[in-house]
Amino acid sequence: MRAIDIAETGDEAVCGPRKNLRRAAAHASRLVSLTAVALAALLAPAPAAHAQDAAALVTPGDVKSGALLLKSNQEGRYVEAPRLGTDIEIAVSGPTVRARITQIFHNPTEGWVEAVYVYPMSEGGAVDTLKMVIGDRIVIGEIKERREAKRIYERAKAEGRKATLLEQERPNLFINSVANIGPGESVLVQIEYQEPVRPSGDVFSLRVPLVVGPRYNPKPVVQTVDFDPQGRGWAQVADPVPDRDRIEPPVRDPAVHDPVNPVSIFVRLQAGFRLGAVESHHHAVRVEESQDDARLIRLAGNAVPADRDFELTWRPATSEAPAVGLFRERVGEADYLVAFVTPPALAQAEEARPREIVFVIDNSGSMGGTSIAQAKASLVYALDRLRPTDRFNVIRFDDSMDVLFPDTVAGAAVHVARAKGFVLALEARGGTEMLPPLRAALADPRPDDAGTLRQVVFLTDGAIGNEQQLFDTLTAMRGRSRVFMVGIGSAPNSFLMTRAAELGRGTFTHIGSAAQVDTRMRALFEKLESPAVTNLSAAVSGARADVTPGTLPDLYRGEPLVIAAKLGDLAGTLEVKGTVGDRPWTVRLPLAQAAEGRGLSKLWARRRIADAEVLRTLRRLAPEEADRTILALALEHHLVTRLTSLVAVDRTPSRPEGARLTRADLPLNLPAGWEFDKVFGRERAPLPGPDATETRRTEALDAIRVASATQVAAKPRPIARAQGAVQLPKTATDAELRLWLGLALMLASLALLAWRRRARAA
Repeated sequence: MRAIDIAETGDEAVCGPRKNLRRAAAHASRLVSLTAVALAALLAPAPAAHAQDAAALVTPGDVKSGALLLKSNQEGRYVEAPRLGTDIEIAVSGPTVRARITQIFHNPTEGWVEAVYVYPMSEGGAVDTLKMVIGDRIVIGEIKERREAKRIYERAKAEGRKATLLEQERPNLFINSVANIGPGESVLVQIEYQEPVRPSGDVFSLRVPLVVGPRYNPKPVVQTVDFDPQGRGWAQVADPVPDRDRIEPPVRDPAVHDPVNPVSIFVRLQAGFRLGAVESHHHAVRVEESQDDARLIRLAGNAVPADRDFELTWRPATSEAPAVGLFRERVGEADYLVAFVTPPALAQAEEARPREIVFVIDNSGSMGGTSIAQAKASLVYALDRLRPTDRFNVIRFDDSMDVLFPDTVAGAAVHVARAKGFVLALEARGGTEMLPPLRAALADPRPDDAGTLRQVVFLTDGAIGNEQQLFDTLTAMRGRSRVFMVGIGSAPNSFLMTRAAELGRGTFTHIGSAAQVDTRMRALFEKLESPAVTNLSAAVSGARADVTPGTLPDLYRGEPLVIAAKLGDLAGTLEVKGTVGDRPWTVRLPLAQAAEGRGLSKLWARRRIADAEVLRTLRRLAPEEADRTILALALEHHLVTRLTSLVAVDRTPSRPEGARLTRADLPLNLPAGWEFDKVFGRERAPLPGPDATETRRTEALDAIRVASATQVAAKPRPIARAQGAVQLPKTATDAELRLWLGLALMLASLALLAWRRRARAA
């Protein structure tokens, strides 16, 4: 670890591995000022319990607003978990996005605290930097193998030193742990990542996840078994969500608790072409024009609750977007290249093949509120776009499943009307058992029908923890089907959507609000109705090249092909070939004409890591070989992966020897538009009323209950089902009940032991 005193850091130290240290300190000060009002509101002491000391211990009856209470060493008294604020600064430079996330962890108590925060991230982001700011000191994180990083962190925690650990649980889900935050202290943690801009047609976009939606984590009813490789006949049952205890943070009911986690966002947009419309789709922003190709974007209200993803889109001022982009970066002894190539769009009439479409709609509890309304509106729009020559079916699921028709039926008006009535009657409730409907949608009674395009359109928020089971099933059963994922709501599981679309040779469309239903479903159907670009290949002539992705995907209307490459020399030509409909298509790009880019080496390495993960899922790469590739790339390019973590440790112990350390799992907001009781299957705590004492007590006990349970069972309720409904197994856990049962058994054992001792003494 490197601890650097800011006062001793000269201007020359801003470069190299210590880059932006001064800026980080200034950024920390700006974060404190930006979040001062929000933190003051969050940390305001309750008059009865904190009149003299804001860090005093409290009882449940003292709490006036929702709080996560942690047991102290005094019977019946608790400490409040630390709250946090987040500042996000984003720089868009042509094809790349560089994001810097600064979080403040504050401890308002008299005890020492370890803060644990589950943080969402872009699934395509390459996380490469971790810094911890303590007073006037900055500690820079180093990349280590995951187990080694964990050992370093735990040792520092035990020794009383401040430390932070950043671990990847999913490519879009990270856990940030900060040890030994002292009484009244604030610690700043800064994370940086690189990702590509996302072009589609004439629209360029970025999305910043801000909240992790609660995930449904099934227990293995139909169990996966791992047999002893030595063939002794004994086996272990594999949990489909082995890290379930790490991806289930406590969630606050927005009807009872005020929002937490205030976030401020600032974007410097340098598009590289003359800009037209710049829009934020889910947050009010102020847009300032600095140049023809540049904008400054800020939130209109300084800070907002972290309860929905931030999405920004921009368009060129001219009617046509650039069709080709070519950028390079020199790092060490290698050149890195990123190319964007958009194939020509052919007229829809040229696609004459008939289609068979299976629509799958998620009506589980996490889809409650605005999400189910958006999903139903999207599916009704899709049904209205069907042609009489199309065949279709509709499947709906929660913890049960209905298939509307025994087989796909013609897109006749009578069938469409019945399907629309079925969809409009759906209500959101129950768990999210996604495997059975996926299997039903991929089951193809006519696998040899090469004359028909078979498409599966899956509408869901993806709020599950067993993603790998979905990927394995999709890989095994996809056949001739192409899978198009439609992510619904304010915080969809974009990792699931993106990877499933890649494995299913389809696309991912995000619909985050009702206003986006028409435009984005129209764009999706233009892809479904247009010929795909197939048989794609990319090769570099005149230079050694490591090109990714290794297997190029099929493309749909308006979609660019994004290629990254590591080159020995920036010479020769990149040639891309494919078939558009039934026509051959070729484009050649001279590499010497590539423009300067930033962070391209990170993007190449992250894409190569994703390639290894995909090949592992497809069984084209042995798990051991995939892991070796991922680990080598991550260590060389300083990236966080499932095999590597970033760890930063201060050299000086801060927690006195013998002082007790309390763990605080920081609560998250429920994503905007979700309904708490639909997700967690219980009645809401009462809103504040005449009996304020009882209300406060209920809120506090509710917070403890949410923090204690590893998973709350979602209670399915009966709904009107189609004939032949299939009831799926209820696999939500009963952890809370088992916790109380275990406690009762333990007390009974102690009582029996005491009785026996008394009997012996007598």
